[in-house]
Amino acid sequence: MTDNPPAFHAGEQALQARMGVRERMAAIGPQVLRDHMPDPHRELFEKLPTLLLGALDAQGQPWATMVAGPPGFVHTPTARSMHIAVAPGASMAADPALAALLAHGAGAPVGVLGLEPHTRRRNRMNGRMAAFGATGLAVDVVQSFGNCPKYIQAREPGLHAVVAPPAPAQPLGAQLDAAALALVARSDTLFIASASAPRPGAGRSDGVDVSHRGGEPGFVHVEHTPDGVVLSLPDYPGNLFFNTLGNLAQHPLAGLLWVDYDGGGLLHVAARAELRWSEADSAPWPGAQRVLRLQVLGGVWRAQALPWRWTAAQPAPQFSAMRQASGVQGRRPPP
Repeated sequence: MTDNPPAFHAGEQALQARMGVRERMAAIGPQVLRDHMPDPHRELFEKLPTLLLGALDAQGQPWATMVAGPPGFVHTPTARSMHIAVAPGASMAADPALAALLAHGAGAPVGVLGLEPHTRRRNRMNGRMAAFGATGLAVDVVQSFGNCPKYIQAREPGLHAVVAPPAPAQPLGAQLDAAALALVARSDTLFIASASAPRPGAGRSDGVDVSHRGGEPGFVHVEHTPDGVVLSLPDYPGNLFFNTLGNLAQHPLAGLLWVDYDGGGLLHVAARAELRWSEADSAPWPGAQRVLRLQVLGGVWRAQALPWRWTAAQPAPQFSAMRQASGVQGRRPPP
């Protein structure tokens, strides 16, 4: 993903062309997509108490996760390298993203998102795993870029005294379960991991990306079907890179992550993605341009996976503005 060579791969370029911005993005891409982390990005990463990661398992399924530690657990020794103080262990083996990295070994693609919700700062870094051992996870930078603060629900973390180890991971089937569906139904934030199509004969993707999606509570619609649960997620106007959607156009598997901000749990969900463009599909969400439909394939619930608990969210201002612009005074109920 870096235009001489092109800044965007074929899936991203196809969506940019559909939106009439391909030439503009070809000019912008090389200016904002770097092969190193600028100092402000390094400063943000190094003060965060959490970090989002994306990885690809042996079956080509992306997974997203959140790792945590005291500020400083993420270190950037150089502008082209990152070290994350999370070591392999029993609890890490229960994390599908970290387990995938352990299984792949050095060279595995890694998606990184640093997000500070209360300031709405976020930066992305996509790289390759250099090592994963007793001192933590080392990642070499392939691509680094910033994101705007839109759609982020502001909340602050506070340390929660952990008096017991995390509960065992609970595998979930395609129907999920009542607790998982309740978390999805009340959430205003999720994270999504995706991957570019594997190169012929390469055996794995060129790159993995993990990104943020925000909305008003209940913005993810849940539909029960004979094949399992289908989730519908609005896609709002963004930076026109189409990193996630471009990946899904080539490789329609996604890894979804919900954080239980009150209890510290993580819900990891594997899904098959389909992008829908009609106005009828996006009508329930004022301001949405497209809808991502996600057929749930299965998941994992990890109670008390994180040592942090968060304050109540301060809503992102974009959603009320989009409702007012569309003439909708309140959030429409799910169809």
